[in-house]
Order: sequence, then structure tokens, then C-alpha cells
Amino acid sequence: MLSKKFIRLAAVLFPALLLSACADRSMHDLKSYVDEVKSRKAGHIEPLPEIKPIETFTYISDGRRSPFESQSQGEETAGQNAANGLSPDFNRRKEELESYPLDSLRMVGLLEQLGITWALIQTQEKTIHRVKAGNYLGSNYGQITQISETPVELTEIIPDGQGGYRERQASLALAGE
Repeated sequence: MLSKKFIRLAAVLFPALLLSACADRSMHDLKSYVDEVKSRKAGHIEPLPEIKPIETFTYISDGRRSPFESQSQGEETAGQNAANGLSPDFNRRKEELESYPLDSLRMVGLLEQLGITWALIQTQEKTIHRVKAGNYLGSNYGQITQISETPVELTEIIPDGQGGYRERQASLALAGE
């Protein structure tokens, strides 16, 4: 028991003894370096370049079309888009997989249970979720329309850029390992 205490004490004291032997209390070399740096002539810093003010421009339409609208876009197409009545159901409670972009999700398997086909979808965090036709996934209000052995087919509702919405078909293929 005494020898273990002695070994521990020696293990602590020996490195401390070695480090204290290396210390130079006068720090003469550090003081001479600081004095040498302080005695150097100060360098010249060039002034910042002058920033020229940008000339402002005010757009006055005078009955001309807006430069931010495409030439083919008119009131007629905007009225048609609003009239088609297609829009996401904003009152519906969002499902968990709708918080992920579609390209970050992977189909990793297929499961059939009591006549219902389920797809196994993996998130970026490696969490696996079970979904069936009618469930939603992806950030563009994508609703699953069909699940087969290789892809999960879904219909997304995306903005058309003219104040309305349009449907787009998308799929999520079975990921190969």
C-alpha cells in the first residue's frame, strides 16, 4: 500500500520538478524581443478608397407595363388561375414528413399489412416512418396517390408564380444501398 502512494506522489512531483528546472525566471530573451519590436519604425497604412455614391433612379410607369412581370402574363391568365380553385388545405393539420423537402426523404422499403401497402420512408436523421396512400409528405403539400414496389407516387400542389397553384406529379424511388 505504501509503494502505491509513493509511486503516485513521484508521478506528480517528477514532471513538476522537470518543468521548474526549465523555467528561466529572468525572461531576458522575451524582454529583448519586445524592446526590438517596439523600436521598429511604424509602417504606413494606405487610406481606404473613396466610395462613390450611386446615382438613384426612380421608375415612372407612364402607363407602361411593369418590368417585373413577364410579357405574356396578363389579367386574363391571372383570372384563370384564381378561377381554377386549386389550393392547398391550409386548415389541415400537417403531418410530420411535410416538414422535410422531398429530395431529403428516401424510400427504404415496402410493407403489406392487412391488405394495406405501406412505404417505409427514411428522413435525414435516419428515422423511418410508415406511410400509406393518402398520407402527405414533402414541403409542397404532396399527397401520396399510389405505392408500388419501386416508387411512391404523389401529387404536389405548388405555386404557379401568378398568384395561383398547380398540380405536379412527383415520385420517391426505392433507394439502393
